[in-house]
Amino acid sequence: MTPRSSIVRFPIDIVRVAALAVATLSVTGPASGQGTGAAKVRILEPADGVYVSGAVRLRAVVEPADAASEVVFFADGRQICAVARAPYECAWDAGPKIVEHQIRVVANLIGGGVRPVATVRTKAIAFAESVEVDVVQITATVTDGHGHFVKDLPKSVFHVFEDGARQTISHFSGDDSPLELVVAIDTSNSMAPWVAQVKAAVSEFLAAIPTQERVTLLAFNSSIATLATQTTSLTERSSAVEQLTASGTTVLYDTIIRGTEMLGTKSGRKALVVFTDGEDEGSHAPIEEVERRLEASDVTLFMIGLGRGKSLAPLKQIMVRLTQPTGGRALFTGKIEELRTSFHDLLEELSHQYLLGYESSNQKRDGTFRRIKVDVDGQYQVRARQGYRAPSR
Repeated sequence: MTPRSSIVRFPIDIVRVAALAVATLSVTGPASGQGTGAAKVRILEPADGVYVSGAVRLRAVVEPADAASEVVFFADGRQICAVARAPYECAWDAGPKIVEHQIRVVANLIGGGVRPVATVRTKAIAFAESVEVDVVQITATVTDGHGHFVKDLPKSVFHVFEDGARQTISHFSGDDSPLELVVAIDTSNSMAPWVAQVKAAVSEFLAAIPTQERVTLLAFNSSIATLATQTTSLTERSSAVEQLTASGTTVLYDTIIRGTEMLGTKSGRKALVVFTDGEDEGSHAPIEEVERRLEASDVTLFMIGLGRGKSLAPLKQIMVRLTQPTGGRALFTGKIEELRTSFHDLLEELSHQYLLGYESSNQKRDGTFRRIKVDVDGQYQVRARQGYRAPSR
């Protein structure tokens, strides 16, 4: 599979709207066609009447939970996916422009009968949006000589270079820019003795993420399970953490790719946090494919590794290799009791980030990798993504 480009396509007059394009609201779409008994289908995302563009998560629920044999999603009359079991969700590309779309969901019931249907309509922008630009997004963290995060810097002190050429920063925001977060927790067999401590640390971390931010929780071992999707609810976050149990091996690389795909190419800050106590075991994708996917996205990858001595050394090498090019960070702990501290450190960083955007002076669509360098006036250190892969014709 060819990685999607890390370029974000913006209608030039609606950059601010696009940053808030997909609100995660649990709103019931109008349902019609009740099935046998009291079976119903509800659309959870997108909500009726919101603006959408780019990568969008489609999500529905069937009541009662065991009533459906399959749930089918349609967008503008075209089938997007068919899902055989809960959670009923799939990804859809709404395109670069904010136009009206009709989302329709049909539930096929076990035993047949009249199929329940739900429909929502998204909204279009009321003014011209025919001119589009490609915007490269960069999430940057600035620290002083003591390692403290630096806030409230103006756009004027930031300087961005692409392959050595100075770029004009066209979009800029501080720590108030929207954040979408995917948290992936290793639940392989080796984690069995520490499940209670991991639950406590993860629960505390997710509870501290502001409720306006969207959070997805994944658990991975021999496979990957989605426990919560783009939720803003503290209750849903807590309930998802309680589902963590230990078994199986560790598909670390497949999990990073899945998390990157789920974050997509929407505008705004996007971070993937992965906790693991071991190297990859059994992923379909090699590490080189993970690197290609990260190059083609603007996701910032953070990893927390648990282990001791020589057993942690190979994992450390892998974590640094994957996180550093994205502008993220690798944290290491030798004791499960220190996990809370690692999550707290990540929370601090996520609360002190800048989001920059620029329209590349190199307009070639040649699929090449382009180096990025971010400088800040003053005696500061900057951590940001080190490059991106340009879109291809």
